[in-house]
Amino acid sequence: MAKESKHINKLTMLTKGWNALFVVILFIIALLVLIPVLLIAIISFSSELSIANNGYSFFPSEWTLEGYKYLFKTGDQLLASYKVTIFHSIVGTTMSLSVMSLYAYVIAQRRFRYNRLLTWFLFFTMLFGGGLVPSYILNVRYLGINNTIWIFLIPGLVNAYYTIILRTFIKTTIPDSLFEAARIDGAGHFKIFISIVLPLFKAGLATVGLFNLVGRWNDWFTGMLYIQDPDLVPLQTLLYNLRSTIDFLKRNAAISGTPDGIALLRTMPDENMRMASTMVVIIPILFAYPFFQRYFVQGLTMGSIKE
Repeated sequence: MAKESKHINKLTMLTKGWNALFVVILFIIALLVLIPVLLIAIISFSSELSIANNGYSFFPSEWTLEGYKYLFKTGDQLLASYKVTIFHSIVGTTMSLSVMSLYAYVIAQRRFRYNRLLTWFLFFTMLFGGGLVPSYILNVRYLGINNTIWIFLIPGLVNAYYTIILRTFIKTTIPDSLFEAARIDGAGHFKIFISIVLPLFKAGLATVGLFNLVGRWNDWFTGMLYIQDPDLVPLQTLLYNLRSTIDFLKRNAAISGTPDGIALLRTMPDENMRMASTMVVIIPILFAYPFFQRYFVQGLTMGSIKE
């Protein structure tokens, strides 16, 4: 046994040289991720004249807060958009995980007669969709949820791909014998789901929850298509509208050729405002990622080890 254990250790343990090599590789990968973020942050504080003369540079010739000042000129609108985005990202992700995990639990049961039918029905929606126009008619004419907070929550409640991932997590991480033992003890399906599945299911929920949260946070099209109330405009839609307004004003100022138009063209923030809006968007989600990281890594590696 000692020889076998020693042999296994030699095969599974990395030498100091390989450890050092992997540390260097991971350090380079981390730099490739952090350097673009740092560049975006620096450009957001660079003046338009510096960007025009030097391009995107880590050492701008002039620093300014004009990009952020232009963003915060929206005042209460920016705060309201933040609230809407945070609300529908957190609440929507929670609702989606609740519905998808229950659906995944049902189709993961081998003894359930219609699990293949429901799985096929779920997979069918990944291949064929109604399109934008039928979705718009359904949400506006029949459901009447346009220009309400429900438009962010209900249409994206179930994602077929994520549901199949959750089903796979249940089938690969929770043995059927555990379900059988719970049934023998008299536990019902809700008791099994709450007491057994959820505690063993955290990695899968965190993995899918992170994807769902990022997708909802970055959603701008829903607000542009369905929302007219300024109090319900999400953050991404607000920033998109600001950038579109600047582009429109700059094009018309350049076409007019008047002194006022040229002055407007020179003073209005453009690239630095774009980068400032990028920083405003990514900073909150960067703070959210560490809470998912432990379960996210565990979820990605789940199933790589076979019993």
